Amino acid sequence: MEMTRLVLIRHGQVVNHHEYRYNGHFDVDITDVGVEQMDRLAAFLSGVKIDAVYSSDLKRAAKGADIIARGLGLTPKRVHALRELHLGRWEGLTREEAIVRYPEESGFSFRDLATSRVKEGESLGDLKARVLPAIENIINAHTGKAVCVVAHGGVNRVVLTDAMGLPIENFFRIEQDYGCLNLIDYFSDGVKVVKLLNGGPNQEMGETKLY
Repeated sequence: MEMTRLVLIRHGQVVNHHEYRYNGHFDVDITDVGVEQMDRLAAFLSGVKIDAVYSSDLKRAAKGADIIARGLGLTPKRVHALRELHLGRWEGLTREEAIVRYPEESGFSFRDLATSRVKEGESLGDLKARVLPAIENIINAHTGKAVCVVAHGGVNRVVLTDAMGLPIENFFRIEQDYGCLNLIDYFSDGVKVVKLLNGGPNQEMGETKLY
């Protein structure tokens, strides 16, 4: 039975992380700390046989993919469908700014995203509907090998809830720190096994092994 390994990474720390802004498709860069996080992941993965590197086309993920791919001697591929959850007219704003601008949405909670959305934005169901086919295409293109995807916290949570067979309502029960590493094995019979969640060299959790 063939097995394909997905090395799923969240981008590094973003420049406005301390402001608690809703970035979504808002195209922000990563900080020097974020670059260091990607450098550590690149070093960690340098001895691993990885067939390809993919990322969202947003700068914070694409920059990390460039760093990781360079260490593997690969050219990363950008995938628009791997962008973060679109947060509609709240993008680029803090919650406080959004409520001042759109007081009619003051009662909105992101905990309700499984069944609702910000105006002009996506629900978790919308995110799942665009992310999972893209991941499936990537897995099918590299059957029996290992492939790396650098994406976003929301995207990763969708992939992980699917791999664990969890309803999308469990989205917020999964942590995805900046620069974290997840390992998921996809078997040819349809079984998916999460080998590592929110780990890697940027997490203080002891030794992490890829195989």
